[in-house]
Amino acid sequence: MAGSTTRRSIVRMPSGAEPARTPDDLAVEAPLVLAMDGAAIATLMRTPGHDLELTAGWLVVESGVRRPDDIAHLRSCREDDTDRVHITLRAAVCPPRPRAFVTSAACGVCSADLLDLRPLATSHPHRTGWRVDRGVLATLPDAMRRRQKAFDRTGAVHAAALAAVDGTVTAVREDVGRHNAVDKVVGHALMAGELPAQDRLLVVSGRVSFEIVQKAVAAGAAGIVAVSAPSSLAVDLAREYGLLLAGMVRGDRLNVYAGDDSIS
Repeated sequence: MAGSTTRRSIVRMPSGAEPARTPDDLAVEAPLVLAMDGAAIATLMRTPGHDLELTAGWLVVESGVRRPDDIAHLRSCREDDTDRVHITLRAAVCPPRPRAFVTSAACGVCSADLLDLRPLATSHPHRTGWRVDRGVLATLPDAMRRRQKAFDRTGAVHAAALAAVDGTVTAVREDVGRHNAVDKVVGHALMAGELPAQDRLLVVSGRVSFEIVQKAVAAGAAGIVAVSAPSSLAVDLAREYGLLLAGMVRGDRLNVYAGDDSIS
C-alpha cells in the first residue's frame, strides 16, 4: 500500500525572487477496491491509510452496520496492482448495492444509483438535557487542526474527528475526500465498539453536504461542527434528525444552522 504523501518536483515562483525547481510533498490519491464474494462492489478514490476503518465507516451507511460483529471479516491486500479490501458481513446484515462507477475523492454519493433518504438513526443523538458550551464549539476545529500531520506537509487533505462535550478530541483522520475522512473516523469508532456516538460531535474541516449529515446520523452523533458552511439539504436533514449543526466556525465566530437550543 502506498503512503499518504509522496514527492514531486515543482517550480516555485515566489514574489520578488527567481523561480526555483524544488521537491514538494503532495497528498496521494489512489483507488481502493471494495469486494464481496470475490466481486468488486465499489471503487473509492482515497488517501491510503486506515483502509479498514474507511471500509467499516463506509458500511455504516451503505449496509446499516452498527456493531463490530456486523462485519465478520475485513482483509486488505494488493491485487492486480491495486489496493483492495475483501468484506464478509454477518449473515443478517444487508449487503451494499454495487456501484457501477468510481466514487471520486470529491463526492460520497456521486456514483450511487439513487439518493437514499431512508431512516438512518438507530438511537437518539443525545440524552435529555445535553448541551454544549459555545466556547467549546469554537475550539474544536483548531484542536483537530493541530493533529493534521498530512495537511501540514501537503495542504491538500481534509480531516474529521469525534469530540466529547468537554472539547476532548479523540481520533483524527485525514483524506483527500472529506467524506472519506468521516468514514475513517466513524469506522475507527465502530471497530472500537464506540457506536452509536451519542452525545459526541463530528468535527469536519470542509463544507457540510448531505452525505456528511447522513454519515453523522448513521453514526448516532449529536451534531456536526464545521469550518465551512452547509448546503440547504444538509441543514434540512440535520433539523429532521435533531442534530446540532454549527458551521463557519473560525476563531470565536460561528453560525448555528440547526440545534441552537443545545448551545449554552
